[in-house]
Amino acid sequence: MRGNSFGKMISITSFGESHGVGIGVVVDGVPPGLDFSLEDLAAELKRRAPGQVAGTTARKESDLPEVLSGVFENKTLGTPIAVLIRNTNQRSGDYDKLKDNYRPGHADETTMKKFGIRDHRGGGRSSGRETIARVIGGYFASLIIPKIKVKGFMTKMGPFEAEVPANIDEDCSPYHFPIKGKEKEIRDYLLNLKKEGESRGGKATIIARGVPAGWGEPAFDKLKADLAKGLLSIGAVVSFSFGLGEKMADLDGSVVSEKRENFGGIEGGISNGDDITLNVTFKPTSTVGDKAKEGRHDPCIIPRAIPVVEAMVKLVLADHYLRQNAYEF
Repeated sequence: MRGNSFGKMISITSFGESHGVGIGVVVDGVPPGLDFSLEDLAAELKRRAPGQVAGTTARKESDLPEVLSGVFENKTLGTPIAVLIRNTNQRSGDYDKLKDNYRPGHADETTMKKFGIRDHRGGGRSSGRETIARVIGGYFASLIIPKIKVKGFMTKMGPFEAEVPANIDEDCSPYHFPIKGKEKEIRDYLLNLKKEGESRGGKATIIARGVPAGWGEPAFDKLKADLAKGLLSIGAVVSFSFGLGEKMADLDGSVVSEKRENFGGIEGGISNGDDITLNVTFKPTSTVGDKAKEGRHDPCIIPRAIPVVEAMVKLVLADHYLRQNAYEF
């Protein structure tokens, strides 16, 4: 199996399965001498960890990171950084019925057709638990671009829809929904989905603030193209757009060109210095019906996926920061 690595100047290679010994990542290309905090890394992992928010999966994992290499005396060494998260709360028996039954929309059948063998427990490499590696990579990417703020929001899920707030520093936990006071309604909605064995998709919006003009290459390595690949590589993401996105299909060029912010901070594939605005659509979780009632599944993945989309954006931006430095003689 190839395709487990992402990035050029800074790269991550993820390994492990949802119900194996653990999930891990090797982060390569991190410059030496950056300040490292195990507590900050653990805090980032806790944001996406299972069992933290009512209405999501009941699986409980501490997700404590073990840094195996690349850090010494709380400083990065510039060498490959290996981090392992051990699985401690597997209930593999929950997936016995999936051994010979494929979930539409999941990688069950396609993995079997491709390799002739698969780990059906929790989805194996296609499990959402693989995203641990991305969050770890995003933490190290943030050390490279400390002045850039990346913030994700759940802007649509079922009956709940909202715009990104003007103050992106505002705390929208635990569901990352921009309108305050909706937490109980969202919790009850998710709990009812779990009870009914149903699931729901939705939309997340990500803002990257403080990105200088000039990042991205004008041909195949456009900033928008790398952001699209990073975000679409997340298992449950089915579409990507930036700026006005699909709304442009219904507008005249004279209208779109009136405001530079309509382009979402990227023009010609290169950052223009404005806030970068990205949107991704998540499909509903593939496990539904009795299978969902018997197992431990998220009825909507977005609340736990927000740290993951933030991490992938940070990885792309850190990669392009390091590329841009190559132009500065």
